[in-house]
Amino acid sequence: MPTTGTISTILNGKSGTVWSISPERTVFEAIQLMAEKNVGALLVMESNQLVGIFSERDYTRKLVLHGKSSRVTPVKEILSSKLVTVSPDETLDDAMRKMTQFRIRHLPVMDGDEVVGIVSIGDLVKWIISAQNATIDHLEGYITGRYPA
Repeated sequence: MPTTGTISTILNGKSGTVWSISPERTVFEAIQLMAEKNVGALLVMESNQLVGIFSERDYTRKLVLHGKSSRVTPVKEILSSKLVTVSPDETLDDAMRKMTQFRIRHLPVMDGDEVVGIVSIGDLVKWIISAQNATIDHLEGYITGRYPA
């Protein structure tokens, strides 16, 4: 089932706040910020440039499993620097395809070289469920006569 809409559709429904951290900060500080903001990933920014993304997955697979200390390890040592991004004009299908293909849960949204947001798999699922519910409601209304043909 193809979904309609673009990434900008999702961004318009979000707060617009993009949480980020410097690559020089410690992993502990990143985890604290993620817990405080209730997010699963942070963009890693240096001089207003996106240099990577840091996620819970990076923490568990690149720090904990290697016996490193989160209090002294800088984010730059374990961030994901091979970025997969989307533009605001890309479709939701495009974003889901990228997340599936690259096995990732967060996509930075870029307008040229500028970060304009981030979308998560949760954002996409929430939007799809909402769109499906609206379609079901409309079809039920049509069947019951609430909406004219």
